[in-house]
Amino acid sequence: MKSFTGKALRWEWREGVIELVLDRAPANEIGLAMLEELEKFVAAMESLASDTSACIIYSNRKHGFSAGADLRELYQGAAQLSEEDRVSGVRNFLARIQAAFNTIDAAPFTTIAAVHGVCFGGGFELALICDIIVADKMARFAFPELRLGLIPGFGGIPRLKRDLGNAFIRDLLLTGRSVNAARAQAVGLVAQLAAEGEALRIARATAAQIVKFDGVTRSAAKKFIKPIPHEELRQEIDLFCDLFARPTVMAALKKFLESTDAMPYLP
Repeated sequence: MKSFTGKALRWEWREGVIELVLDRAPANEIGLAMLEELEKFVAAMESLASDTSACIIYSNRKHGFSAGADLRELYQGAAQLSEEDRVSGVRNFLARIQAAFNTIDAAPFTTIAAVHGVCFGGGFELALICDIIVADKMARFAFPELRLGLIPGFGGIPRLKRDLGNAFIRDLLLTGRSVNAARAQAVGLVAQLAAEGEALRIARATAAQIVKFDGVTRSAAKKFIKPIPHEELRQEIDLFCDLFARPTVMAALKKFLESTDAMPYLP
């Protein structure tokens, strides 16, 4: 399937490049709709891989790349269940997300995230599965989960540990603060820094360069330099579920959804 248009995203294959466009109002929150369509994309990858050199993931929403997990859906679904069923449901959701992310992470073609604006939580984790992050200067990256009593659950911690130094990772995870694109480039998270509004153009130019080279070599090199940390990813799900079972997390999610403050997850 070379093209697809769904409720949360769409993609199109053209001349060796797939463009996967996130387009769910208001800010590409990742819930069941986004997950199901990402799974469709993963299923289509097998038939597209042999003719594909690069994949660009970007957002069609002006607010940014993605604000992260759909917390409203998470809370409303969990509030109707017993603690045991609540944890079982979130574990299944995380396992499906990680399975889709792992497949894209290990794709034989080169993946490029073109990031603008907000790139938080699960959206940040989606960018982290890509081989190259191109960010415009107004992009911001953060893991605000700590403020809700949680940790990232889509694979963010193991992938950051794979790619970056521990000092920067601890700063993100333990403070919940956001960092701008310039600092993200300085620590090696962002490969290319673009002027405001130029990330997609630069990502497309990068993909055009990648198309020129041998696919077998590219795939072998990527597999060598970018191993998937499967065991740590499983451990992350376990820790997330242990934390999610606490009543304080449900209370924090409820506060977040009911608040009219600009940053309702702050203490």
